[in-house]
Amino acid sequence: MTTQPTDAETLRGRALTALLAARDRTALLTDSVEGPDLVAQHSPLMSPLVWDLAHIGNQEELWLLRAVAGREAMRPEIDSLYDAFEHPRSARPTLPLLPPEEARRYAAEVRGRALDVLGDATFHTEEGPGAGFGTGLTDAGFAFGMVAQHEQQHDETMLITHQLRKGPAVLSGAGFGPVVDPVRQSEVLVPGGPFTMGTSTEPWALDNERPAHRRFVEPYFIDTTPVTNAAYLRFIEDGGYEERRWWSAEGWKLVRGQRLAAPLFWHEEGGQWLRRRFGTVQPVDPREPVTHVSWYEADAYARWAGRRLPTEAEWEKAARHDPHSGRSRRFPWGDEEPADRHANLGQRHLGPAPAGSYPDGASPLGVRQLMGDVWEWTSSDFLPYPGFVAFPYREYSEVFFGNDHKVLRGGSFAVGEVACRGTFRNWDYPVRRQIFSGFRTARDAHVRDGSVHDASARDGFHGEGA
Repeated sequence: MTTQPTDAETLRGRALTALLAARDRTALLTDSVEGPDLVAQHSPLMSPLVWDLAHIGNQEELWLLRAVAGREAMRPEIDSLYDAFEHPRSARPTLPLLPPEEARRYAAEVRGRALDVLGDATFHTEEGPGAGFGTGLTDAGFAFGMVAQHEQQHDETMLITHQLRKGPAVLSGAGFGPVVDPVRQSEVLVPGGPFTMGTSTEPWALDNERPAHRRFVEPYFIDTTPVTNAAYLRFIEDGGYEERRWWSAEGWKLVRGQRLAAPLFWHEEGGQWLRRRFGTVQPVDPREPVTHVSWYEADAYARWAGRRLPTEAEWEKAARHDPHSGRSRRFPWGDEEPADRHANLGQRHLGPAPAGSYPDGASPLGVRQLMGDVWEWTSSDFLPYPGFVAFPYREYSEVFFGNDHKVLRGGSFAVGEVACRGTFRNWDYPVRRQIFSGFRTARDAHVRDGSVHDASARDGFHGEGA
């Protein structure tokens, strides 16, 4: 059972905090550039920043003012402009979008009215099977949590756009202190057996995280930290991008077609690998988790290392399962909401922390940095859980189920705390590289005579990249 408070006033306060934090970040991301940068499309993969700004306001109006409060539409004529399913990103610059100042005014007016709705709303938190936990828009304040998560997700999307834009740096993040208590084990054994995956009690969990169900996994080993730049460089230097045998058919087609030789934003100059991050070119930090790699690159590295990507169930068991109590936690460290000591979240640092950071955020088995830093590719397709029910609309998850998308877990440094938990599921096409994606690897453990035996010898120390 979770220890998270679910009384109405606590949830109302949490919703207010989450909404304000998201808007502060949205303002920073959109106020940091001039009008031309707001309306420009910096990549066909991304929307103009001004589209995201007005879309955030439009979704908040749709769900909090219209659906929850039953109010008349403020700007019904713009609904289709900001419908993410009606217009692909590449076409959005051609639409008659609200100009920057008008978009700001619209989003601000919606927010003012939404806070009035929040103050007056009744949060249903009665006990009962499923009651008070996302089965209705006002159950446990679900709609407010959903809107806060939606805005934080677009804040991450806008940060990706900032990474793609050309020109000088306009954003900065706080630096990291020294790594505390570096890891000494490159991998840990996760015992085989059942565990509870997903949730039926997390108030603001989205539909694809539900319902809680039992999963059985065989014993396996998983990296203590995400794969680092140093470890990935060994793959590059060993000819990883030139060896067909490490790649799936589609992955090799991507490598050949796009002439890939390193993660996105990397280049070699004078015998040194450099990377561009938010307008600044820096040497590649060997201690950081590798970032901006596609699923195909993660899969190829794992094959080269004699390992594999973990399944989604394996990732979640490593992140949530407490072998002592047998229960699944909300987060690796427990049920407490994320704090600065637990994980690198919320765009505080604008980059992943060195491998081995955040010992206070480790799982019971000692796996670190499962939350924040980089989204971690898994081997699993994005599929519904048994008993899945779309809520509150099919287009959030259901239309994406299938083998076109791979699951990513854990969040990144760009993810807001409200949109990060042990059950949260992200998904994307396996070719995607502009996202803040990395990975960790796993390998099978063999059981013989009731004991676990190594399935293979470990090839090097991939966790810290030593």
